[in-house]
Amino acid sequence: MSTFSFTLNGEQIGPLELDSDTAMIEVLHEYLNMTGTKFGCGIGVCRACTVIVDNDDGTSEVMRSCINNVGAFNGKKVRTVEGHATTKASGEVQLSPVQQAYIEGYAFQCGWCTSGMVNAATVLIEQLRREPIKKNQIESRIEEALEHHICRCTGYKKYYESLKKLIEETEELWT
Repeated sequence: MSTFSFTLNGEQIGPLELDSDTAMIEVLHEYLNMTGTKFGCGIGVCRACTVIVDNDDGTSEVMRSCINNVGAFNGKKVRTVEGHATTKASGEVQLSPVQQAYIEGYAFQCGWCTSGMVNAATVLIEQLRREPIKKNQIESRIEEALEHHICRCTGYKKYYESLKKLIEETEELWT
């Protein structure tokens, strides 16, 4: 057994005493009741289990939680799909721009891959806020961000189109 601590959606977690080979997705589901991150293939191929790790330099990256043990997240800042929406003073839930775009674009059916798609798209949007791209590069950057994510229902088109529309409507993301 080893001791692990990390920040999850802005909240300090731990110290947790766990077997060092415990997959992060198991920690999220079984110990923290955070079930928005989905277990798909269990070998890191489908990327339904994708979470975001926020680096100290202000950048973010995606990591797969089914093939990375809790130790890979020790001391890190982790975001899951549950951490994107905010609650207004009125109590109304405000979805993130990516979540809202996917809903408005009817991007998903069963939703199993959605948390991974939302996290990958969120990291892309954050990258573009720091380093806007030329408008003619939007499609290729979306392809780079989402190409490894497997969706068994929709054939990806609506995810890509919804994200493209969001980026095109957010002029600060492109030049």
